[in-house]
Amino acid sequence: MKKGFGKVVLNPQQQREVKIIKPSVLKHFQQIPDPRVHRTRHHSLEAILTIAILAVLSGADGFVAIEVYGKSKQSWLEQFLDLPHGIPSHDTFGRVIGAIDPMALQESFLGWIATISEKLKIEVIHIDGKTDRGSYEREGSLKALHTVSAWSSEHGLVLAQQKVKDKSNEITAVPPLLLLLNLKGAVVTLDAMGTQTEIARQIKRQDGNYLLALKGNQLNLYKQVEAWFEQARTNSWEGIDYSYHETVEAGHHRVETRQVWVVSVIAVPGLMRYSSSNEQTNCEYLVE
Repeated sequence: MKKGFGKVVLNPQQQREVKIIKPSVLKHFQQIPDPRVHRTRHHSLEAILTIAILAVLSGADGFVAIEVYGKSKQSWLEQFLDLPHGIPSHDTFGRVIGAIDPMALQESFLGWIATISEKLKIEVIHIDGKTDRGSYEREGSLKALHTVSAWSSEHGLVLAQQKVKDKSNEITAVPPLLLLLNLKGAVVTLDAMGTQTEIARQIKRQDGNYLLALKGNQLNLYKQVEAWFEQARTNSWEGIDYSYHETVEAGHHRVETRQVWVVSVIAVPGLMRYSSSNEQTNCEYLVE
């Protein structure tokens, strides 16, 4: 902490995060071999790697941006990192990271994320594809970067990413992405591209639960479920055990009403053939 500044006051969420991050950083990153000679180690390798990773997860796209992130978050970073010489320069970040064994870094990073995910008790994991619009180069015929990410909205944390050649290949990135995650007890949400039998089975094998979107890419199933819900609503849900929830939100000069009906999947005739067991698919949702 710089001289003249008072003690940093953390809110309860930040205090919990610091307690989790500090021991996990030491556990996973201190095992990476430091490529520098001893006389040039003004900043610990754990500090350099942790700041760099947190910066990139927050959107930093280069070593200068990593340095800017570190300086803007220095008070918070000092709660769990030893920073006697302050934040490293962008040159230091570039030189050290460029000399590290990439496989050792990847192994430590994945282990760190898995530990954080478990300790934070993440309840919902979102899987979504994204195209970085500024990543293409028209003159060099460089295509835009497409990634599929797993993230926790409750903690604002990207848990893992997989790069894909183009948007049409997003589905192929989901299975290996899931293998990087600790899904035990969590609910995994995916849009319509992830509504695949094998993906649902993999999530269950990893002790997770799932919430899949059903759209026109599964046309027969979509029509079947749509017709069933329409009939149930026409009959005022007579004889059907269901749950209902409604939210009303105002913003951006409009009022948005969301209605959710939830029924057991066994209530929809024929739908169970899309699941290998009752344990694999327990509920069916209709959202308006």
